[in-house]
Amino acid sequence: MKNKLLISVLAATTLFSCNTTKKSEVLTDSGLNPAHFEIEIDSVKTGLFVLKNKNKMEVCVTNFGGRIVSIMVPDKDGAMRDVVLGFPSIQDYIDNPSNFGATIGRYANRIKNGKFTLEGTEYQLPQNNYGHCLHGGLKGFQDVMFNVDEIKDNEIKLTYHAKDGEEGFPGNTTCSVTMHLTDDNAIELSYEAETDKPTIINMTNHSYFNLDGDPSKDNSEYLLTINADSYTPVDSTFMTTGEIASVKNTPMDFREPTKLGDRMDLDDEQIENGHGIDHNWVLNTKCDINKKCASLKSAKTGIKLDVYTTEPGIQVYTGNFLDGTQTGKNNIVYQFRASVCLETQKYPDSPNKPLWPSCVLLPGEKYSSHTIFKFSAEK
Repeated sequence: MKNKLLISVLAATTLFSCNTTKKSEVLTDSGLNPAHFEIEIDSVKTGLFVLKNKNKMEVCVTNFGGRIVSIMVPDKDGAMRDVVLGFPSIQDYIDNPSNFGATIGRYANRIKNGKFTLEGTEYQLPQNNYGHCLHGGLKGFQDVMFNVDEIKDNEIKLTYHAKDGEEGFPGNTTCSVTMHLTDDNAIELSYEAETDKPTIINMTNHSYFNLDGDPSKDNSEYLLTINADSYTPVDSTFMTTGEIASVKNTPMDFREPTKLGDRMDLDDEQIENGHGIDHNWVLNTKCDINKKCASLKSAKTGIKLDVYTTEPGIQVYTGNFLDGTQTGKNNIVYQFRASVCLETQKYPDSPNKPLWPSCVLLPGEKYSSHTIFKFSAEK
């Protein structure tokens, strides 16, 4: 087994070396220099990996945090636009801690007071957000090095081995994300995990979408649609109250396309608690990957993002904590609400809500989650 693992690691390292050497000779379509992504963290080489399809769509990924760094898609006039926030180098990601484009784990979103009990054992996690554990703790997956297991022209598989006790979570857990770019301009994200001890798992992608392709502008004109009759309200610490509430006659009703700017500053307790929109919706899709769960559209560019998932919920976050202190790609300052995050997931604090969809992973089982970000352009 050890010999097979060594061969796998050596193969991945060789593949990594060949790929980055080839790619670092030219800039990507999004203007990134692959050489600026070639350093070493925790004894693992970082790199920039470029996925392309027949429509000239381009997705750039780094194995630091399993991040999507850029996504180039055509707008309604055929012009290519980069529709996610990010930085132009690995050093920028290190100097400016963020979740931009990252793979989140072990547990995306919040766990109340950083505590949960599993099979009679109580676990204490870092309390890194208003007294709660957010996005895996002080060093979640967004800050670790993923191994590059496979790389093709349109696909990459990244793997991370989380140790028993890491950030307080139980179980040696092997997690992977495969990013596949299809010829119909969709990014398919497939997550898998296995463990040697009962644990919890909830992985997602934290891309900050700006469908104008201009992060100097906010998201107030975007049209958002969510296929959900209910959502999970939060208190002033962004923690779910345990209630599943109807969206009817509330600012959380996005069952029809609705302009974000019409909702984010209303005099409403939930809007105030979320500092805008930062909530989880209970999807009507019942984990059916063939049913659309959400859509986001820019009227300016015509770019539309449709989301499909096997997960029961989606967290919509409207960039309420972006404050102009971070300068990203192309020297653009990321201002307040310059993006929208669409995080498919188990509900927040599910480990402490036994009636909500389970996030428990047992030895011998395989965690599997699938999300599709499908891009199109409408006149």
